Amino acid sequence: MTPRPARSPETQAGDSPTRPRVEGDREREILEATLDVLVEVGYDRLTLDAVATAAKASKATLYRRWNGKASLVVDALAHDKGPSPEPPDTGSLREDLREAYCGLGGLATPRQTALLGSIITAITTDAEFAEAFREVVVGPKIATARTIWERAAARGEVSPDADLEVLEPALAGILMHRAHLIGQPPTPELVTRVIDAVILPAARATTDSPTDSQTELSTTPDQKDLS
Repeated sequence: MTPRPARSPETQAGDSPTRPRVEGDREREILEATLDVLVEVGYDRLTLDAVATAAKASKATLYRRWNGKASLVVDALAHDKGPSPEPPDTGSLREDLREAYCGLGGLATPRQTALLGSIITAITTDAEFAEAFREVVVGPKIATARTIWERAAARGEVSPDADLEVLEPALAGILMHRAHLIGQPPTPELVTRVIDAVILPAARATTDSPTDSQTELSTTPDQKDLS
């Protein structure tokens, strides 16, 4: 028989059938301590020891609820976002986007900018974290954006030529680029400027097919014929 590998004290504590559950106010305190440490040192330097110290808890307590750093941080980010709200439905693509990005849980707050900045490298270097983050945190955002754009298309606010797969994440991409590369944090005013200057014109643009363009050129009278 192959011997079972030895388990850490934290793992043994997590397996105990009589262990107290980490939930309610205690869970909230740990998750908020995780967010504070995340903003302070970033994902790469965050440790469960540091979170335990900030939350005034033992590391074994953390292991009763989370199996490691990735799951703890993802839960903390989801906690910060709160329950996914219903997609805004104002009757206008412009106002739906403004409400989604400037309202509760949107990107136009310094805290959201700091939290996203603290995990950028982890998304590309920690496969476990990246997969969970995309599923738990990004997934609901993608669903909200898709609903907003599909409603706008049904109202006739979006060109039939529009590529929704490209347009749906475009606003968030521009805002994060400006925040983390240019150093211009998102604000409600900036969100509105990007919507008006980039997103709405792109949504309404039409693309002439090569055949149409060639037909138009071939039927344009020659300048000599007009003389």
